[in-house]
Amino acid sequence: MSYVFVTGGSGFVGRNLILALRRQGVAVRALARSDAALAVVERLGAEPVRGDLDDVAALRAGMQGCELVFHVAAKTNDWGRAADAYRTNVLGTEHALAAARAVGVPRLVHVSTEAVLVGVDSPPLINVDETRPRPLRPLGLYALTKGLAEERVLAANSPELATVIVRPRLIWGAGDTTVLPPLIQAVRSGAFVWFDGGHYLTSTCHVANVCEGLLLAAERGQGGAIYFVTDGTPFEFRSFLTALLRTQGIEPGNRSIPSWLARAVAGGAEGMWRLLRLQRALPLTRFRVRIIGEEVTVTDAKARRELGYRAQVSREDGLAAMTQAAAGSAVAHAE
Repeated sequence: MSYVFVTGGSGFVGRNLILALRRQGVAVRALARSDAALAVVERLGAEPVRGDLDDVAALRAGMQGCELVFHVAAKTNDWGRAADAYRTNVLGTEHALAAARAVGVPRLVHVSTEAVLVGVDSPPLINVDETRPRPLRPLGLYALTKGLAEERVLAANSPELATVIVRPRLIWGAGDTTVLPPLIQAVRSGAFVWFDGGHYLTSTCHVANVCEGLLLAAERGQGGAIYFVTDGTPFEFRSFLTALLRTQGIEPGNRSIPSWLARAVAGGAEGMWRLLRLQRALPLTRFRVRIIGEEVTVTDAKARRELGYRAQVSREDGLAAMTQAAAGSAVAHAE
């Protein structure tokens, strides 16, 4: 294989994807919008391409001669400036697709999310598969803009550029810079509470399993197809989150509020933020309650059937690796 181009290479999924590609002997170019990002992707063994998703010239230059593009970069905030989310998630995806077409890249794999299925009036996501339609009224900026990005990716599929979408649910693992840090902060600040005690099921996907799904989608995925990937059998949300936090030596406690109350509080807070035109982060949103405050389970049967996906890292092994990594970090800091 010649070069593979990765957007979002300095992020959690991107870093692990670059390492997985390099282990297979694949040469990687990765988009880097800052000196820090450039240093990260270079350290991982990728060739950095300076630029961002607005820089179509940089995208074209980086993709020149590539057989494959992994579009990983995204803005994950569910609240904030709509223009910022649209610019990154929608226009950024359009630019990546346009650059791939312009230089003749034959295949693009897009990282999406189950969040595109969360709507204002949509039912809970319980054992859903890829046939579940996206809602007419997405809930929150993340669901809206990632759904619009999916529209662009599917519309771009053609004999010249095969586009494939992979949707992981609740990505986790050692080195997580997205899910775990705000959870730790919430527990330490006393702001963490369970919704309905956390006693409902959730699907999860270890970052190594995400990378397995992405690589298989690149190799075997059908153009225009969507694939969920998970760790397998759903798990109780409270048990999973407790185990995740314990890898860092943190206990989440037992404080809990009813999910109906959380939704009401979140809706009121959103209304207040809009009325006062506040720009600072919103502590709780209706989207967040929907995505972590009730059952969210998806089936990856299609990926297992069509791609040969197996989810090779178990929850037990992934949690053990996180505990070991945290212990090693503590020793290093002590020295």
